[in-house]
Amino acid sequence: MLEQNKKLSEITRHYDSVTERVTERWSISQGDFLAQNDGDESDHHAEFAGGNVTLVTTKDAWDQKLSEAKREHKVVIANFSASWCGPCRMITPYYIELSEKHPSLMFLTVDVDELTEFSTQWDIKATPTFFFLRDGDQFDRLVGANKPELLKKINGIVDSESRRHM
Repeated sequence: MLEQNKKLSEITRHYDSVTERVTERWSISQGDFLAQNDGDESDHHAEFAGGNVTLVTTKDAWDQKLSEAKREHKVVIANFSASWCGPCRMITPYYIELSEKHPSLMFLTVDVDELTEFSTQWDIKATPTFFFLRDGDQFDRLVGANKPELLKKINGIVDSESRRHM
C-alpha cells in the first residue's frame, strides 16, 4: 500500500509539473498573439477570409449565406475557427486555396469568439471544426487541422456533386 501511495504521489507531481508547463506555454503563446495583433479584430478577420471564403460574424450573415447556397445548389463547408487557435491559423491559407480551386462549393469561416452561443449550438469542442452541409443539413464533419482529410472530403463532395448534376 505504501508503494502504491508513493507511485501515485510521483504521478501526481509529474502531472502537476506538465500541467504547469502547458499552462505557462499557453499563456505565453496567447500573450504573443495578442501583442502581435495589438487587439485589432480586423487583422484576424482579414486573415480568415480571402479567396472564396466568407467570414461569418453574425447569425443573420450565416442564415443569408445558407439561403444563398440553397438557391445556388452549393454544398457549404463551414470552418468554425478562432483567431487565437494555432491549428486554425495554420490551415487557413490551405482552406482559402481550396476555396479558390472549388468555386462550386461555398466556403465559410465562423468566428467562434464572435458567435459563441451559435458555436455552442453546433457543439464545437475543438477548433478548427469543419461542417459539410447540403441544403442546410449537416452530412459530414471534420475536427482538427487535417489537410489530407479535408482535401479527401472536399474531393469526394466535388465528385458526388458532379454525378448528382449529370
